[in-house]
Amino acid sequence: MNAVSINTNEAKWQQAQGYSSGTEEKILSVGGSVAPRVTMLRFPPGWEMEAHSHLFTELHYVLEGQLESEGNVYPAGTFRIIPKHVEHGPFSSSTGAVVLVIWCSLAEANVHE
Repeated sequence: MNAVSINTNEAKWQQAQGYSSGTEEKILSVGGSVAPRVTMLRFPPGWEMEAHSHLFTELHYVLEGQLESEGNVYPAGTFRIIPKHVEHGPFSSSTGAVVLVIWCSLAEANVHE
């Protein structure tokens, strides 16, 4: 397999499945044996989502705007690691936000501490 490059500026925003109306996404990787699922999510101002958990570790990198969760505000530049099975949220964004989200196995989420 060859390396894959995606210019996200050229990718089109589409309605994000499983999210409230107005939430858009750019799917960068659908996930599988080669790479984890990766998407850029764009949340409109006033967006909200209930608390939930996943079967995989979830990584968030706030690219624009801010995300609010569990009494904290996460501005652009914030990186979060949410381990699998850990309930997180509820989420909201008063300003709107663009967040890079990666769902991966714990081994793939190994980070430098």
